[in-house]
Amino acid sequence: MITKDMLIIDILNQGDSEKLSEVLMQSGMHCLHCALAHGETLEEAAAVHGIDVDKLVEALNNVCA
Repeated sequence: MITKDMLIIDILNQGDSEKLSEVLMQSGMHCLHCALAHGETLEEAAAVHGIDVDKLVEALNNVCA
C-alpha cells in the first residue's frame, strides 16, 4: 500500500514502475528520477507541484490493486 509519507523512489518499486510513473507524470511530476526522488516524500513533492496528495495516493494504489 502506497502512503503519502513514502519516498518517491520507493513508490516506483511497489509494483509496475511504468504504470506508477505514468500516474505521477500525468499528475504533473515530471522529474521522477531526479536526485530529490531519492529523498523526497510523495507529500513533499505534491506540495511543491500543487497536487492533491490524497487523490494522488488513491490513483497510485488503484494501479497497484
